[in-house]
Amino acid sequence: MHYDWTAIPDTAIPRTSNPIFQHLLDTYVSESNKVASVWKELTDADLNFRPHARSSSVGEILRHQLLSERRFFGEFLRTPEPAPDKVLPPTLTVETARQCFIDLVLSRLDFLARQQEPWWMEAVPFFDVERQRIWIFWRRVLHTAHHRTQLTVMLRLLGRAVPSTYGPTADVTWSGADPTNSVAASGRR
Repeated sequence: MHYDWTAIPDTAIPRTSNPIFQHLLDTYVSESNKVASVWKELTDADLNFRPHARSSSVGEILRHQLLSERRFFGEFLRTPEPAPDKVLPPTLTVETARQCFIDLVLSRLDFLARQQEPWWMEAVPFFDVERQRIWIFWRRVLHTAHHRTQLTVMLRLLGRAVPSTYGPTADVTWSGADPTNSVAASGRR
């Protein structure tokens, strides 16, 4: 893959105590970089944009992302997190939200890297049920991808470029990119 900009370089990802869990941190950082790259395409003038009266605005999605990720990690996974009233930047702009998001991701990595199998596999309260921490972690990654997708659609509706997340887009491609847009491409071995 080719990305023009990366918020968190691979060199910032610590090695996990147990190599079987390295993919958790690698994927978390990769997905977080994708979020930050989508946010980077937004402007402060977009914060109140909503595609429908019943949709969240861009600013509401940024706030929700920061607060809900803090809740998932702090309440459900029990990672060290800032107090809830310290999560949001004093003034919400796209840049302050993006930097806050990146800082929060970076602050979780060492803790997650140290965890061993019993911690990841332990069932803990998750809303009104119990789930293994590894399940909660992946649910958070998927929830984050959902909000990134909302903002990607909003970028398109705003007439903005959509950055590459999993490969080329209508706006970004590179030599060697090989999208699967045909039956023949899906049958390659």
